[in-house]
Amino acid sequence: RLNAAMRPTLAAAKEASGGGAASAGSKMAPNARRSKIAGIDVIAYPTGVKDVVTLRASLPAGRALGAKGNPAIPNLTGMLLDQGTKAQDKFAIAEKLESVGAAINFRVGTDLLDISARSLKKDAPLVLDLIAEQLRTPAFSAEEFAKAKKQMAGTIKRSLESTDFRAADAFTRAIYPVGHPNRNVAPDEMLAAIESATLEEVQAFHTANYGPAGMTLVLVGDLDLTALNAEISRVFTGWTGGQMPVRAAHSAPATVAGSQDVVMAGKTSVSVVLGQASGLHYSDPDYQALRLATAILGSGFTGRLMANVRDKEGLTYGVGSALQGDTFNDGDWRIAATFAPGLLDKGIASTQRQLKLWYDAGATPKEISARKSNLIGEFKVNLATTGGMAGALLSAVNRGYDVSWLDEFPTRIDALSVEQVNATIKKYLKPESMVLIKAGTFGQDAAPAK
Repeated sequence: RLNAAMRPTLAAAKEASGGGAASAGSKMAPNARRSKIAGIDVIAYPTGVKDVVTLRASLPAGRALGAKGNPAIPNLTGMLLDQGTKAQDKFAIAEKLESVGAAINFRVGTDLLDISARSLKKDAPLVLDLIAEQLRTPAFSAEEFAKAKKQMAGTIKRSLESTDFRAADAFTRAIYPVGHPNRNVAPDEMLAAIESATLEEVQAFHTANYGPAGMTLVLVGDLDLTALNAEISRVFTGWTGGQMPVRAAHSAPATVAGSQDVVMAGKTSVSVVLGQASGLHYSDPDYQALRLATAILGSGFTGRLMANVRDKEGLTYGVGSALQGDTFNDGDWRIAATFAPGLLDKGIASTQRQLKLWYDAGATPKEISARKSNLIGEFKVNLATTGGMAGALLSAVNRGYDVSWLDEFPTRIDALSVEQVNATIKKYLKPESMVLIKAGTFGQDAAPAK
């Protein structure tokens, strides 16, 4: 007998044989049904996939809301959602889901609580009922709370052994001011916060921040719209509260050049983050141009960084560049790389050389044309499954767009000019002012390069 992790759900099997969520060339916005039900922004997108329903939802209950109190509380609250309700314990809920091959997952991010679920069409009302019950009336038992505290602390302690985590974690505190949603709480402070956290704080956080205000619910697949809308109304009517997402009161200041070594004993690799605050939100007019330019520098094996620093010079296990943290707030631009300790200096020098070449001369028309095709192609492929479509719809709305954004995206990317793309590099980035973070084993403690 397969265990739960190995056994594919019926929904996954059905979707794999049933075709995609969106066909090439078709307009998506006219097929979306958007309405307000029980105070929730509901987006339904029927597709040709038979029997499968995919659900994605979010509400503003992310880690950023812990800034004014105990920073561990948002995470602990989210961790307890699937640990039983006032009406039934976690085992009863798990049995109901497993019996129909369905799944529900909760994840606490920086800004949002993210909810995802999959089921067969006939079981979608059951899934909606359970999600509503878990959101509205979690048990918040003392026993499960104690377990959640230990689990969260254990996760952080394990993360402290990861060079990638330590570099990225330190980077957020180097470029974002205190109080900014994208600034991580220092691990030792978070561990102390977990230790001091109380169940009463969790209950108060839930009361203050969980509710339909700011919640978006997306359903994609083989939808019985009348039945699903009625079910959403039934299970969520009477639920009140919640709030809109927390946004940074002030943008991050311009990054000041600096470096930081996070010393970790006994590591066979060093993780490096080089970057700055971008000052950009995803919805800003220049964002897609800089995103395209950034992808040319460092997205996957076709990016300049991998092609040169790894493939030609053999100096890195992996290197790439990206824009991050910009759905609700001004985000950052970063290069992340991993080097053997003995190749660290050469690897950083090579990375910075590629950054300078890209910054000084920009991307070529050929590179821009190819990357446009790549971004548009990836975008369309992602929409070919119910999960990809649901995620894209939710992301578009959270970024401040209407669902019509999904139809406009390819045209917007294709319309970017060479001049636009290259102008954004110098407009927003300053390589000489970037912060360099290294995490791993350095100096005499590092193993020599082979």
